[in-house]
Amino acid sequence: MAASDVTQITVNNRKVGIIGLESTISDMAEDYAEKTDGEIQSEMVKRLSRKNYIPDRATDNYGRAFVREFRKHLGQDYEEEAGARPLEVKILGVGCARCDGMKKAVINALAELNLAADVEHITDMREIVKYRVIGSPALLINGKTRCVGTVPSKDQIKRWLQESTDQ
Repeated sequence: MAASDVTQITVNNRKVGIIGLESTISDMAEDYAEKTDGEIQSEMVKRLSRKNYIPDRATDNYGRAFVREFRKHLGQDYEEEAGARPLEVKILGVGCARCDGMKKAVINALAELNLAADVEHITDMREIVKYRVIGSPALLINGKTRCVGTVPSKDQIKRWLQESTDQ
């Protein structure tokens, strides 16, 4: 899969990567330009769920985001998604097994809590230095350093994520 096959969009105030969005919009543009949002949403969810995981509970949110991207692409009026600041999680580390383990634990914790977040694994040492942490891996949630040099338990990560969403 080429990097150009993935488009990042905002769904329920969270950035997600969608495989095949641009080609789906192009394929649908002519036939669906004058259709209702509901018709566009239904067809886009159907087509895009073949290559993307769309949680059942978030289908409507994804659908609205797809319609927004469709309308943007056609130059039609659309309503931007308003809302809160997304949860941001950064894992700092050069890509060792411990760093990868922390990323997996974070993603599993987010899934168990049914939370969406922007998760970024920063491996470039020049970028890591900017965060002024000594040791890896390091975990930052919404800009706050939560741990350095260790991989916390999934339960601890879940507590930190919940605290960060309550603020």
